[in-house]
Amino acid sequence: MNSRITKSALFLSLIGLSTSVFAQDGTSDSTARFNKKDFRTWSIGLNGGMLTHYTPFNSRSNGNFATPQESWGYGGYIKKQILPGFGVQADFLAGKVKGFRPNGLGAGATAAERNSGFETRIDWSAALSANFTIANMSLNQKRNVLSPYLTAGAGYMSSSANTDAPNGASTGYKENWFIPVGAGFKFGVSKGVNIDLGYTVNFMKTDNFDGVRGGANDRFSYAHAGVEIALGKKGTSQLQNYSAIAAIREESAAESAELRRALSTAEQNRLRDQEQYARDLADDDNDGVANKFDKCPGTPPNTVVDGAGCPLKQPRPVVTEKVIITEADRKVVDEAIKNLEFDLSKATIRSSSYTTLNRVAALLVEKNFSLKLAGHTDNTGSMALNLRLSKERAESVKAYLVSQGANASRIEATGYGPNQPIASNKTADGRQKNRRVEFTLY
Repeated sequence: MNSRITKSALFLSLIGLSTSVFAQDGTSDSTARFNKKDFRTWSIGLNGGMLTHYTPFNSRSNGNFATPQESWGYGGYIKKQILPGFGVQADFLAGKVKGFRPNGLGAGATAAERNSGFETRIDWSAALSANFTIANMSLNQKRNVLSPYLTAGAGYMSSSANTDAPNGASTGYKENWFIPVGAGFKFGVSKGVNIDLGYTVNFMKTDNFDGVRGGANDRFSYAHAGVEIALGKKGTSQLQNYSAIAAIREESAAESAELRRALSTAEQNRLRDQEQYARDLADDDNDGVANKFDKCPGTPPNTVVDGAGCPLKQPRPVVTEKVIITEADRKVVDEAIKNLEFDLSKATIRSSSYTTLNRVAALLVEKNFSLKLAGHTDNTGSMALNLRLSKERAESVKAYLVSQGANASRIEATGYGPNQPIASNKTADGRQKNRRVEFTLY
């Protein structure tokens, strides 16, 4: 009676512990790539099954008793998974092992003696075993569904044998060492629960486990089915069921998809910027002012416009005459080139350059010269950026000269970017020389 109460209390306490495990709150596995992952490494198991003195390692005569009898047994374990393929577990087992028809009886044995048997009660047994999980090689599933395993270890048990065999004698409770060796399968039904099907052979370090002394140590087997419950954060995977190969494959696929999206976005942005650049620097109405600076688009052909692309109310008459450029004229232009400065990486002319530019504007008004403005940059930055910056700086100079009265139709503004260097771009001094706007009178 006390034994039944003890078994029931043990079973209920383990069920209560498993319920508390499911109620734990925790964070799920992080989906962020390359983050450290959390795994469940502790677990408990409950099982029940059949005990018998028959094993695949028995002799032809099946040990001391020829006929095995199956009886119920129950057990449990606590396991610590150290590596994906290796863990250590502490096992508990209790139940009864039975058999009948003893071997070694003489020809004169009675029918009752031949049908006698034994019943060994396992009061308790404890064993420490190594658990070897066959590696999960799945390429598609991070959580393994089927996990074959092998176990081997050493244990200590208390048992008593009751026999009516004529060649044996009942024993009181005795304690003996034994070696458990087993194999089985675990089926993962969720991240925290496995169905456990296993078979264990227990090699006793005594030849009197069944009450009959023989020439070899006794052994018995335990075929069981049970449930394993993982302890730890809810939502995390068990270490023994986790496939690192599938996880790396999944993370690589996600990274590849993200990279393709980034490259596609970059290409779309490049095409958009290229189209916008072409629209901004084009001159749809051919008035000499780029669309970006043209405040009056669509002016008629041959219309004289100001720096903003708007028609001049009183355009100056165009006088065709022989152009004579003196040294003094060139000096005015050279000084303007030397004093020309822009804001960093912009097309905004600094006020310190206005004085010499005003002289160039006055020269263009006085002598009706034509002027070519050529913008240049060094090779720092992308080609598209340098072409746009050189063109915008030349256009800014043109717009300023026109605002001072110069004829916009006689000023040409072009940007060459880094394509026409006058010094090496490998030095800071050379790059400074290459960042320029050239003035050419004609």
